Amino acid sequence: MDTKRAMEIYNSKDNFAVHLGDKSVWIENVDETNGMATVRIGTDPLNTHTVSCDRLKEEGEA
Repeated sequence: MDTKRAMEIYNSKDNFAVHLGDKSVWIENVDETNGMATVRIGTDPLNTHTVSCDRLKEEGEA
């Protein structure tokens, strides 16, 4: 996904299914300047990773 879409999802009040590989994630923060996103994997608030936005996929996206 591109950085713009990651920001749209992050700023939305709606929920979107976002995946990193085969894991469901929540977008916690987006660094637009560097094209990076901090995501939480699953429900564990301590399980966060910072990854390139292009590694994130929206459900239904090829």
